[in-house]
Amino acid sequence: MMKTVCLVSLGCPKNLVDSEVILGILSNSGYSITTEPSQADILIANTCSFIEEATKEAIETILKLAHYKKAGRCKLLIVSGCLPQRYGRLLEKELPEVDLFVGTGAFQRLPKLISQKRRKKSFITASTFLYNDKTPRLLSTPPFTAYIKIAEGCSKSCTFCTVPKIKGPYQSRSLRSVINEAKRLADQGVKELILIAQDTTAYGEDLSDGTNLTKLLKNLTKIDPLHWIRILYSYPKIEYFNDELLEMIANDDKICPYIDIPIQHIDDRILRLMGRRSKEYEIRRLIERIKTFIPEVSLRTSLIVGFPGERDEEFNKLMDFLSEIRFDHVGVFKYSPEKETPAYRLHNHVEEDVKEERYRAIMELQREISFKKYQSMVGKRLEVLVERSEQGKAKIGRLKTQSPDIDGCVFLEGNASAGDFVIVEITKSLPYDLFGRIEI
Repeated sequence: MMKTVCLVSLGCPKNLVDSEVILGILSNSGYSITTEPSQADILIANTCSFIEEATKEAIETILKLAHYKKAGRCKLLIVSGCLPQRYGRLLEKELPEVDLFVGTGAFQRLPKLISQKRRKKSFITASTFLYNDKTPRLLSTPPFTAYIKIAEGCSKSCTFCTVPKIKGPYQSRSLRSVINEAKRLADQGVKELILIAQDTTAYGEDLSDGTNLTKLLKNLTKIDPLHWIRILYSYPKIEYFNDELLEMIANDDKICPYIDIPIQHIDDRILRLMGRRSKEYEIRRLIERIKTFIPEVSLRTSLIVGFPGERDEEFNKLMDFLSEIRFDHVGVFKYSPEKETPAYRLHNHVEEDVKEERYRAIMELQREISFKKYQSMVGKRLEVLVERSEQGKAKIGRLKTQSPDIDGCVFLEGNASAGDFVIVEITKSLPYDLFGRIEI
């Protein structure tokens, strides 16, 4: 019987949690886990297929893993997640190297699918699997940090987005399920808990039992071992950010003063074409409201440039807005035309070279903004979570206002162990990173 599994996880932290669930389920079923593809009997690519770039990365990864069926000991190559969920049985012809395709609603059945004789290659269901606190999970993050997915899917109708088609409508986990999992993670040594969903601020609105993000946070802050609680992917809808939620973020030291609100654009015409539910005046009011409640807040946003019909004046308006608001962190995507989406059928698609030019312009502007913000931190004493402290390598940590993998880091001088929270004097700044000295 094949026993050793290696999984490659692609895409965002939401996908990473699914990968950890897959590993947990297989581990509980007697499979051993390795990080070396050459040593695995079973190779799994848990894929993202949100945009064309992610699809290409997934296919390239699958073809690389297929090599181990000849050069390694792999006997079974599995593709799971968004790619098979999106393209279904079409992949069987395009990727004959793959033995098994498992969508977002069937990966929990992998132990059975692997062990049984299969008459078909693809297992795609209409609904997405929503894990709970009893679902096995094997963390792949550092032992002191973990993501926790509080909901699955999306019920909004952004015209550029494939997520509702791939993942289905929004489904919140029960409050008890999330709290129980958080307690278990804390007991395992997790000190930083990062809440994720396609829209974290919509948490609970499908349950009709009073569950919401504020209620969840109140319970999570009572879990003593947790030191930082971070919230990602919050839809910029002003109704979601009521006084109670903002006061809690402002006043509870465990909740990071870090709000991620992907606005995508600021021009009302483009927002309307995108199917967004916020207008410029609402976005401005929301940001002003957040900053009033939380003066030291760190704001992250995501933007799309080159959306169909975006003219120079609308892009320049976005640039002016960024210069005015001065977000701490900005992620920029070039619009990707996805055939299943309404935006694909819009007129006046923007040329690729124009998209690239606009992307570079925003990144350069944000580089200048970020550098000035980081320069203002030099000389300050700030709390840092030490992420890496290996002999012979640079010590690295993060501030409360830096999310892992996307927001830069702090290079550290001094003695500390990974997982420690230390006070650091910031000594130097770069555009996206800092240097600091650990206080004894």
